[in-house]
Amino acid sequence: MEAASNDLGRGSIGKLLFKLAVPAILAQIINALYNIVDRIYIGRIPETGDLALTGIGLTFPILMLITAFSSLIGMGGAPCAAIKMGEGKKAEAEKILGNSLSALLVISAILMVFFYSFKGPLLMMFGASSNTFGYANDYLSIYLLGTVSVQLALGMNPFINTQGFAGMGMATVLIGAISNIILDPIFIFGFGMGVKGAATATIISQTISAIWVMWFLLGKKTKLKIRKSNMKISKKILLPIVALGVAPFIMQATESLVNIVLNKSLFIYGSKVGGEAYGDTAVGAMTIISSVLQVMIMPISGLAQGAQPIISYNYGANNMDRVKKTFKVLFISSVTMALTLWAMVMIFPGFFVSLFNDKPELTEMTIWGMRIFLSMIWVMGAQMACQQTFIALGQAKISLFLALLRKVILLVPLVLILPLGFGFNGIFYAEPIADTLAATTTVICFVLSYKKIIQKKLNAAS
Repeated sequence: MEAASNDLGRGSIGKLLFKLAVPAILAQIINALYNIVDRIYIGRIPETGDLALTGIGLTFPILMLITAFSSLIGMGGAPCAAIKMGEGKKAEAEKILGNSLSALLVISAILMVFFYSFKGPLLMMFGASSNTFGYANDYLSIYLLGTVSVQLALGMNPFINTQGFAGMGMATVLIGAISNIILDPIFIFGFGMGVKGAATATIISQTISAIWVMWFLLGKKTKLKIRKSNMKISKKILLPIVALGVAPFIMQATESLVNIVLNKSLFIYGSKVGGEAYGDTAVGAMTIISSVLQVMIMPISGLAQGAQPIISYNYGANNMDRVKKTFKVLFISSVTMALTLWAMVMIFPGFFVSLFNDKPELTEMTIWGMRIFLSMIWVMGAQMACQQTFIALGQAKISLFLALLRKVILLVPLVLILPLGFGFNGIFYAEPIADTLAATTTVICFVLSYKKIIQKKLNAAS
């Protein structure tokens, strides 16, 4: 048992954060490999790799939305459970765990039926062309069969991390990712299945991860155990979970919305510049840029996830000195990490592009677009540290506003408005403007609210 790393109320903050954050960071990076490895292998399919890659990019909105629902329950339920553990209410924490499992199973069934019913029209709406629709449809048709595995693997794993078992949480995604890396070339090239093989490898891998999570949460090592008696859904238990999970849900669900708007805009304005083929290339370029962005965000997100159990537990235990120290370490580490990753991408964009495809037209557009689109992404270090701390403190309302701000309030309108004045290039200018405005607003909100939140909790306890 990871006794040292799950002693959340004592010990060095720096060492504890390191023990929890490093596995969480690795888990986030590894988790990103599920889809990114698919894209790398698909981009290397002889002759049709670039079109297949574009087709897979068109499925992103649906894949992100499925993942977002796992965050709605997992990222909402885990902090709630950690706060209850800090208050010494283990039975209530286990009720949260049981209700979360039931909710994920119901959501899985609804999502699979819905997307199977409307996947064709949705893909066309997202910007599919006659050249790319077949690849997108083939991939999605198989991927949707693994919806329940995705929900359980991603939605229940936060309950392992929030207990302090970061190593076990990392193992969840490590097992799945390694399986995916091994199975991808076998199914894609060995069996000649192409994009269908990539989807098959992914859902098998996610199923292995889901089995691992459930095995642990039903076993002897876990502090919070899944019990049948706690699985009857209760409004009183589920509503606070959903209220807190809405912020991370929107953060991921709006990625889906942004992808739809970006792909559609790129295809329309790209086609005006150089015909349908140029539009397809633009969507392919954004697929690669989005993949690189995902890799950049994941380590910062993992760092915040490592800090979440410490902040939530000590907040529940009214140990505010440890809450404040943890946030300080988190903020400095997040900004440093974000700056380092930003510098790597700005200096070596060609290296990252070459991992996916080496077609000259696609490479040239992607490098140009990446330097603009990701030019201010380093400010996300400050934004994510503050935003995730709000979630760890159980502040659902302000977390919801900040989740909506960057993507829905700023980025989507900018993607639609800027091309009217700047044409095709304006689509790429939207991201750095939105990043700067959102990060500035988030930090200001945090500075104004943080002390009040802490004091209110102390007053309630006295």
